[in-house]
Amino acid sequence: MKKPLRYALFVVAGGLVIAQFFGPARTNPASDPRLTLQAQLEVPDAVQAIVNRSCRDCHTNDTRWPWYSYLAPVSWLVVHDVNHGRSHLNFSEWGRLQPRDAEDLLEEICEVAEKGEMPLRTYLLLHPEARLRPAEVDTLCRWSAAARGQLRLERRGEK
Repeated sequence: MKKPLRYALFVVAGGLVIAQFFGPARTNPASDPRLTLQAQLEVPDAVQAIVNRSCRDCHTNDTRWPWYSYLAPVSWLVVHDVNHGRSHLNFSEWGRLQPRDAEDLLEEICEVAEKGEMPLRTYLLLHPEARLRPAEVDTLCRWSAAARGQLRLERRGEK
């Protein structure tokens, strides 16, 4: 191997080793059980099973951090995806949502599932079991429509 190439590989390997000591924080913030999706809405067992298998790691405060989430530079990507997912939709913090925002998110859950946008393809590479089958998408969409209807009725009752 030529010296410049060997030197470049040594520098890259050294950089990756050093990066292990400066990895991002993998957090599972404490949650108030009264604020979870399940505490706020009726969630049938079939829907709960889908959420646990396909959504939980990026959209709750109960992320299961796999071994590869501890290896730089992959760790940065995983933590970024989880933080981004939680900021957009966090089932552990559902009770903090305004009713209209909750309705919008319920609609979006169905839309992204129907379009195949969720779970992310990068997540599915290492978690193929998280892939949503057509019947599961239908289950999510029927539930989200019913939950939106329930929220609308509750909002009308408060006026």
